[in-house]
Amino acid sequence: MLINLKKKPQIIRKNAERCREKGIVLPTFAEMKDPSLIPQDIKDRLRNVGLWDVNPLNLYRINWHNEPKESGGGYGPVNFIEIPREITGTKARILALAGKWFPCGVHKVGATYACLAPALVTGNFDAVEQQAVWPSTGNYCRGGAYNSALLGCKSIAILPEDMSQERFNWLKTVAGEIIATPGCESNVKEIFDKCHELDEERGAHIVIFNQFEQFENYLWHYEVTGSAILEVIRSLGIKADRIKGYASSTGSGGTLAAGDHLKDVYPGIKIGAGEALQCPTLLRNGFGAHRIEGIGDKHVPWIHNVRNTDMVLSIDDQDCMDIYRLFNEKDGHDYLRSIGVKEEDIANLQLFGISGIGNMLSAIKMAKYYELEEDDVVFTILTDSSVMYTSRLAELTEQQGPFNATEAAKVHASALMHQGIDNALELGYYDRLRIHNLKYYTWVEQQGKTYEELNRQWYDRDYWKELPKLTKKIDKLITAFNTMVLS
Repeated sequence: MLINLKKKPQIIRKNAERCREKGIVLPTFAEMKDPSLIPQDIKDRLRNVGLWDVNPLNLYRINWHNEPKESGGGYGPVNFIEIPREITGTKARILALAGKWFPCGVHKVGATYACLAPALVTGNFDAVEQQAVWPSTGNYCRGGAYNSALLGCKSIAILPEDMSQERFNWLKTVAGEIIATPGCESNVKEIFDKCHELDEERGAHIVIFNQFEQFENYLWHYEVTGSAILEVIRSLGIKADRIKGYASSTGSGGTLAAGDHLKDVYPGIKIGAGEALQCPTLLRNGFGAHRIEGIGDKHVPWIHNVRNTDMVLSIDDQDCMDIYRLFNEKDGHDYLRSIGVKEEDIANLQLFGISGIGNMLSAIKMAKYYELEEDDVVFTILTDSSVMYTSRLAELTEQQGPFNATEAAKVHASALMHQGIDNALELGYYDRLRIHNLKYYTWVEQQGKTYEELNRQWYDRDYWKELPKLTKKIDKLITAFNTMVLS
C-alpha cells in the first residue's frame, strides 16, 4: 500500500489520550473539501481565533474556503483570483487559488496535515515519544512545524540556510528544532543527507515526513486542491471545452496532483510543470542554483506522476524577483494604476509570493504556447503570499538600485508582456520517460526505493489510481480516532 495504514493499537490509544488532554479533534478529508460538514460548535469557537494562532481549532481552517481575514471568520467560496490581462499579457483567462488564507499563510499546511494525521490515527507516529521531522525547501517545514505545534508534537524543521529570514524568524516561534542545511533552494540532496544523519543518530525517536516521497502529500492536493478548482469551475460556469491547462512548479510533486484530478474529469487538459531556468532539471537534465524559494529541484520527486505531465515550463528567476518588486513597491503600484490595473487587483498583489509569481509565469507561458483564446482558462496556485519575502526588497534595492517608474515599465514590458514560449517544452512519450527515468538516480540509488516500484509508476496504469481510493479509508480512521478522543 502506498500509504501505511497498518494500525498499532497501543500507540493509537496513547495518541488519543494526548489529544483528549489537549482538546484536539481532527478534521477529515471530507471536511477539508467541504467545510459545511464541520460541526457548528467548532465554527462558533473559531470566531475568536486568529488565523496564525497556535490553536488546535485552526486544524479546521486547513482548506481553501476560509473567510479572507486575519482573525475570526467563517467559511465561504474558494479563495481565488483572476489575474488581469493587463498583468498577464495573454488573451486567455488565468485563475489562481490563493494560499494566503491558510493557517500560517501557506497551503503546505494542508499537505503536512495529510502526512501527520494518518500516522497519528494509525499509531505509526507516537505523539508523546517521537519527533516529527519536516525536510523542506521552505514552506513544507513551516506547515509541518505549525501542525506539530497544534497537535502537541515535537518537531524538527529542516531547510536550506539561504531561505528568507522571515521563514527562520517565524519557525523559531513554533519549531522544536531548526536545522539549516548548506546552500539554497536547489540543494535538496543536502536536506536528504541531513535526514539520513538524523535517522542514524536518533533512530526510533523520530519519524521523517519527507514531502518528496510521501503520497499523503499527493493525495491531499489531488483531493482538496483539485476539488477546490472544480468548485471554481462550477461557480463560474466555465464550459468544459474551455478548461485548457493547469500549471504549477514541480516542487515536491504534490501540488501537481491537483492537475491529475482535473485531468481525470477533463481528459483534454494540459498539465505544465514549472521549474527555474537556472536549474533546468526537467528541461535538459540540468542543475544549478536559483532564487524561486519553495520549489526544490535537481531531482524528480518520487510522487510526481510524470506520465501525466504535458509540458515543462522553465522560468527565469530574475523575472520572478523583478516582478516581486513591481508587485510590492509603491512605484510599481503607481505604474500599474497608470496602465489601467484596478485597485482591487493591485490589492490582490499581496497574495503573490515568489513561487506564486513563478507559477503565474508558467501559466502565461502555457497560454501563449497553445495560443489560447479569450474564453480559454488556465489554472495555477499562489502557494503563499508576499509577507514571507519582504526582506528580499531591501536586498534587491542594494543589489540593483532603487525601484522607480522607469524600472516598473521595464519589468512590466520584459517579464510580463514579453514573456515568451522559450524554454517551454511540450512532452512526447519519450520526453516523459526521460524525466521519469531521472527518478532512478535519486530514489533507487540514494534513497532505497526499488527498481520494481519505479517501473510500476510508469507501466502500471492502476498505480496512481490506487491513491484516491484511500481517502475514505483514512477518513474512517480519523473518525474512529476522534470517537476515542471524545469518549
